[in-house]
Amino acid sequence: MLDDGGNSRILDILGNRNRRRIIELLRQKPCFVTEISERLTISPKAVIEHLQLMEHEDILKFSTDQRRRKYYYLVNDIDVIVRIQRQTTETQTSPSGVESRFFSSLGMLRKMIEARDHLIDNLDQLERDIELKAQEILSVGKEIIEDDTDLDIVFALGHYELSYNELREYIALPDYELNSHLQGLVRRGIVSQDGTKFKLWGSNAPLSP
Repeated sequence: MLDDGGNSRILDILGNRNRRRIIELLRQKPCFVTEISERLTISPKAVIEHLQLMEHEDILKFSTDQRRRKYYYLVNDIDVIVRIQRQTTETQTSPSGVESRFFSSLGMLRKMIEARDHLIDNLDQLERDIELKAQEILSVGKEIIEDDTDLDIVFALGHYELSYNELREYIALPDYELNSHLQGLVRRGIVSQDGTKFKLWGSNAPLSP
């Protein structure tokens, strides 16, 4: 059984909507990073971070195929049961000073939780808007960049500047193939390299957060 610390970490993992979506997707079948990113329209860097976090907690693992692509799969599924128990209160005399502060703190806590829930609702809506915009970009991008792997690389770099190892984790191709695609994009003036990072070339490229 998990101790209190383990339970807290699992609840933290499930508290993120995208991690819940990744778990639900992996319940259907093993997937590699590119597939998760495209199907859920989550940035590749975020997908890698979510996967590494859940791998550390032994929720999922990966295996590699002949092309060295990492296929992630669930090894320990999570089933959370929430039970709400209403407690009865007895009529009491006027609260003392300590009791007054106690109930005042409870009221403040409730307001804070309501404010947090409101922020989460707004964040969920923003994530849905991001998903729609990402789908639109992928659709339009296929009219400009015909090669699917090139489009995957450009889409990944549209979110963040990435190192070669981060791109390899996302694209999951043998080194010679990934290098070939990167060199082709560099020759076309679409991608440039700045130190160890690759990015979209030009002043109109998205800025890293």
